[in-house]
Amino acid sequence: MARTVEDVAPNDRSTHYPAGHIKVREALISLLKVKDFNSITWAEIAQTAGVNEALIYKYFRSKRGLLHTVLHEYLEDFLEGLDYSLKGIKGSLNKLRKIAWYQIDLYNREHVFSKILLIEVRNNKAYFQSKTYDSVRRFSRRILDIIDEGIQNGEIRDDIPPKHIRQIFLGAIEHVCLPSVIYDRDLAPDAATESVCNILFDGLRKNAD
Repeated sequence: MARTVEDVAPNDRSTHYPAGHIKVREALISLLKVKDFNSITWAEIAQTAGVNEALIYKYFRSKRGLLHTVLHEYLEDFLEGLDYSLKGIKGSLNKLRKIAWYQIDLYNREHVFSKILLIEVRNNKAYFQSKTYDSVRRFSRRILDIIDEGIQNGEIRDDIPPKHIRQIFLGAIEHVCLPSVIYDRDLAPDAATESVCNILFDGLRKNAD
């Protein structure tokens, strides 16, 4: 299972970072739970982390760079957990169903993280040159590979461009989850997954000749 946002900073990949580096990231995560990102100041981060501002500048070039470091670490945990969850699952549509549930469950559990990922960072050009975007692209590539696999084995129809299938799949998940993320409402992952997959998969399955 992917770690929650509270566990982002002290994950396994963080063990080689200096203590100050980790404290700063933990401080930002803590502040994001109660404040909008744009209203958080370096001084607040430093005070929450128990370090001076000079130390923050030593590790991070900008506040947004710090944000992308946090998001990247979290997404890497998500991808690691997803890859593990997909082991042993046969069939492309079954794999896509698992991905849908895993992503919906993430959005349902982590409203703060999800708001940042779905709304905040995409409005800034720096996102598309960030490590966060690299992780998102890896996730998108994983989905495209599964779709291609389904087309090759005759499970998914071959008259729709795979990239369009991916966009529709991801778009459906986001639109189902976005109201809950914005208004901080609970969403039932099982029911939401069934709704998305039942609608989409009927149109994706290749009919037997």
